[in-house]
Amino acid sequence: MKAINSNIWKCILFAALGFTALASCSEDAMDRVNEDNDHTTSAPAKFVLADVISSTAFSNVGGDLNTYFSAYTEHTVGVDNQLYNAEIRNGEPSVASTFNNVWENLYSTLRDARIVVLKASDEVAANYTTKGIGEVLVAINSALITDAFGNTPYSQAALPELENGRPKYMNPDVDTQEAIYQAIMKSLDDAIVDLPKGDAKDKVGSYDFIYKGDGAKWVKLAYGLKARYTMRLLARSKNREADLQKVLKYVDKSFKSIDDQAAYAIYDANNLNPLFGFQWSRDGLAASKSYSDKLIERKDPRLRRFFCIGQDHLPKGSKRVTIQVKGADDPTFLMAENGTATSIKYHYNSLIFFYAQVCPTMLMSYHELLFLKAEALARLNKTAEAEAALKEAVVAAIANAEMGLKGAFKAPTVAGYGGIEETTEAITDKEAEEYFDKNVKPLFTANPLREVMIQKYLAMLGAFGESTECYNDIRRMKALKEDFVKLSNPKPFPLRAPYGDSDVLANPKVKEAYGNGQYVYSDPVWWAGGNR
Repeated sequence: MKAINSNIWKCILFAALGFTALASCSEDAMDRVNEDNDHTTSAPAKFVLADVISSTAFSNVGGDLNTYFSAYTEHTVGVDNQLYNAEIRNGEPSVASTFNNVWENLYSTLRDARIVVLKASDEVAANYTTKGIGEVLVAINSALITDAFGNTPYSQAALPELENGRPKYMNPDVDTQEAIYQAIMKSLDDAIVDLPKGDAKDKVGSYDFIYKGDGAKWVKLAYGLKARYTMRLLARSKNREADLQKVLKYVDKSFKSIDDQAAYAIYDANNLNPLFGFQWSRDGLAASKSYSDKLIERKDPRLRRFFCIGQDHLPKGSKRVTIQVKGADDPTFLMAENGTATSIKYHYNSLIFFYAQVCPTMLMSYHELLFLKAEALARLNKTAEAEAALKEAVVAAIANAEMGLKGAFKAPTVAGYGGIEETTEAITDKEAEEYFDKNVKPLFTANPLREVMIQKYLAMLGAFGESTECYNDIRRMKALKEDFVKLSNPKPFPLRAPYGDSDVLANPKVKEAYGNGQYVYSDPVWWAGGNR
């Protein structure tokens, strides 16, 4: 990609300047002075892997895609600056500059993940577990790229090797999403083979911030991702029943509990959860009326836990950052209307997850896996099994939500400004089970698949970075002609993200595909029924 290539050319330039300087010195002693014998020119794969994991979690899963898509899915409402423009569909969803940083970081991370695979393959006797982790991360970042942008540079982009010090393809071709998904599945299959073989030497260990080098857990994640991506392709399936059975097979080989989920959990006072970092500095988002209405309809206990008072409405003399709203009957309950809210900070309620400074980012959660299981069973008309899976998913989702709430109540930066006043009791597993039996089960009985998808929609809200997956779900439901999750924004729904500005300006093939950017409202991605 052009942004990546520019960094390479900087290195080439510095190398050339260095060579000129050395050539001007006639003494061997001076040459030796300029040799760096203390620093390696090639980092071991595990060091590169640490950066890839962090970039994948922080920037790619939890970053701008998740922030914008949370507004598109009505998990949140944009009420200031860029996010307000995104909310009212004024420029932001279609202009190439909106996601340019994401675009460059995704390709940079993909390149580095491919470097991990290459380096681990070349190391003595091969470090297969490290290689397998790299292959899983190649798959995740590849999916993030194509899910957002559709047909996009891939086979000729973000390559790990240079030719004569420069990228082989300066203007890479645009690959089809179908071909990219074939590569994603192959990468996961390769990982499943490689991960159990172990590392010959220089084990990844603590440089793996997810599973500490435990290949068996990465295998579980790989199978979970295969379940996710197989379901993603359902609208394109030639044999839906067979593919739904595959989803169930992959789920059975994946996570067994919350302890298995792929959580990037290293945030602290200095390493900030990305949603917290965004909202704390910009305050561009508010709580969504569309979302809260669904909780009200179900008398969902999360209604009393998820929302906080807009700071303009705090009691006089309050020394808190904010106060938890007790529910819809609370006089401070003030949700932002989707697509029509006033552009104003601190007026509407906020999500408590905006303050979740130390909440982990999920590469994949346990509850997502269970919702995939429940959906597959519901689509196969195995209603009793689907009900059991859905109940387990709802309980797991609420447990994860409470973990996210703790990330807000324990946020060190927030505490330094007075913290959040907690006004309600935590939701226990028992209460979650009772909520399902009393309130969810009747709705499930009436329409099993509809309630599975609505409950999944409710569960994917938070600081975990899961709004991106929710956005993918809504788009694939549109492809399947399933209007289960009602959205309220009267403005056009963005069907994809526009290509990044750096390549729209520099790569004629990307520029042609981008056009004027309005295709984001008219052209679904391939797996959602489109042609690109």
